Amino acid sequence: MSDLDLLTQSLARNVKRWRAERGFTLDTLAARAGVSRGMLIQIEQARTNPSIGTVVKIGDALGVSVTTLLDYEQGPKVRIVPAEQAVRLWHTEAGSYNRLLAGTEAPGPLEMWDWRLMPGEQSPSDPHPPGTVELVHVTAGELTLTVDGVKHLVPAGASATFEASAPHTYGNEGAEPMEMVMAVSVPPVR
Repeated sequence: MSDLDLLTQSLARNVKRWRAERGFTLDTLAARAGVSRGMLIQIEQARTNPSIGTVVKIGDALGVSVTTLLDYEQGPKVRIVPAEQAVRLWHTEAGSYNRLLAGTEAPGPLEMWDWRLMPGEQSPSDPHPPGTVELVHVTAGELTLTVDGVKHLVPAGASATFEASAPHTYGNEGAEPMEMVMAVSVPPVR
């Protein structure tokens, strides 16, 4: 079985599980996530490989991390994620990418990401639920972070934190690759 098949089956199992734990119908989850009921049915039946944007919306609506939705199995208290098991969820032909390094529920979803953006590339993000906070640390190049239409330059060695309930874009307007580590904390669903 391929990694993609394992992820598709894990996503199906975990969306069903968390939807049941939250007491959400398909219609309720579809409305909360802003995705169609038909898409949720296909996901829960492991018949589709949705975009990362769709997975993030479902995770936000359920109040769980992307890591939790894609987790093959629930492990012990200490969980080591080998480098080769970091999940690359987005990439471009030019070499930009992001990798989900690790995540947990503490008390809401908490995720750690590894990002690389090639010169001239960007990755927009829809607003996350109110109370979501992102922290970034740039290790190479310069990040052009646009939050709610305002650009902020974050050079190598610098860090930034922002409320991610506004539209935001990670960009590289420089001449060299930009690399950063990012943590995302989403409040638990009430």
